[in-house]
Amino acid sequence: MASYVVRYGSMRNLGVFHSRANSDSFQRGSSVIVRSNRGLETASVLCEATEDALSHLDDTSSGQILRGMTEQDLNEFAHLQETRDEKLKTCQRHIEKFQLEMELVEIEHLFGGERVIVYYLAEQRIDFRELVKSLASEFQTRIEMRQIGVRDEAKLLADYGDCGKPVCCNTHLSSMPPVSMKMAKIQKATLDPTKISGRCGRLKCCLRYEYDTYDELQKELPRIGVDVITSTGRARVLGHEILAQQVLVEMEDHRRILIDASDVLSVIKKNKPKKN
Repeated sequence: MASYVVRYGSMRNLGVFHSRANSDSFQRGSSVIVRSNRGLETASVLCEATEDALSHLDDTSSGQILRGMTEQDLNEFAHLQETRDEKLKTCQRHIEKFQLEMELVEIEHLFGGERVIVYYLAEQRIDFRELVKSLASEFQTRIEMRQIGVRDEAKLLADYGDCGKPVCCNTHLSSMPPVSMKMAKIQKATLDPTKISGRCGRLKCCLRYEYDTYDELQKELPRIGVDVITSTGRARVLGHEILAQQVLVEMEDHRRILIDASDVLSVIKKNKPKKN
């Protein structure tokens, strides 16, 4: 049986799914019906599950591709999408009925009808047992409550970022990379929180993309504050232009100039004071 990497669900999960027979073949972008560990649902084929493709994935779920989407499947999927807003209103009404301190984010009704997944934000633990019973009676199916964070909320609801392109978390990112202020500083990005924060209010994921390159290139440059011997004399390092591989130095006559890293002939290592 052939295996494919597919994307499915509102949270854009990745999985390695097997076709039912060797004769079944699917192209990139094909819409298919799959059986996942959650039930029957729609998915999109990304590529064949080659050894190279699998090497780029971390933890993935598994399942089976049942068929390509038929016209009947498309009509059923369209019907589920059309009733989404009504389901959200119904769920919100029940949340208010039980006076629960939670923020409803999204509802996902699986294609096969096996369950409805409710995504919500909450600052503390919520006792939603009565809510689940009420919703199960309303929707006549199994209810799964899923507490998420603000980055997951952006993944579900955000559209475009400041760059004008669709947000990364809702397109190609399969996991949320850790991002720190250090990554913004080394790239000399503005430290204004309003400009380096994404739709989720956290540091932008894209600050992580080039950090490793900046970090490796910076290691090739003399540290800020050290004295160096250059082709034109002795100087002290004041700053870096990492991508250009240039160094801002102050010469002994107090001139500040930008020189190529290759013009640094040696670094003067100061002797550490001896301990008594």
